[in-house]
Amino acid sequence: MILPSAYLPPLSWFTALLENEPVCIEQYENYHKQTIRNRCTIDAPNGPLNLSIPVDKSTFVGGKCLMKDVRISSHNDWQHQHWYALETSYFNSPFFEYLQDDFRPLYERKWEFLMDFNEALIQKCCEMLDIQPNISRTSNYIGVDSTAYELSSTEHSQQPTPTYYQVFQQKHGFLPNLSIIDLIFNMGPESVLVLQSQRNLQVAR
Repeated sequence: MILPSAYLPPLSWFTALLENEPVCIEQYENYHKQTIRNRCTIDAPNGPLNLSIPVDKSTFVGGKCLMKDVRISSHNDWQHQHWYALETSYFNSPFFEYLQDDFRPLYERKWEFLMDFNEALIQKCCEMLDIQPNISRTSNYIGVDSTAYELSSTEHSQQPTPTYYQVFQQKHGFLPNLSIIDLIFNMGPESVLVLQSQRNLQVAR
């Protein structure tokens, strides 16, 4: 299966990964702005919050740039802002205290390319999920197989999905298909069981 590079991907991305490996990450597609390639959604105190990585537009030609060549902008303090948002949102989650030191160093390191940062976070998430999927990058343009993982939380609520504990569930209700980081900080070692349940629901449809 061909999946797009994604910043802390939604649960549906990881469900597709578990169901279809080996998986290739498409690196020769043109960058698509305002998508999971540089944006994730978390459950924040005031509701769903989009975190977007700013990209350097100086290397775009005619408004286009291959995904593998997209550079991260260094003109603002986005890493500190994103980590602060994660800390504020998940400080009271069951597993943030134990897992924060696994993720924080990735937000303290300087990254040049968006795909490299996305890949490092995906590898860390796989480690936390205790899975070892077969993932590689495409060697030429193939194209992404599906856009199901691009659905917003509201759109995804129309599809069968297992629920799990969320910090602000009593305040906002259950929010489906958030970033994988929401699942990991809330469910810890049981996260992979939730992903497997979602995969089983989709297979049963």
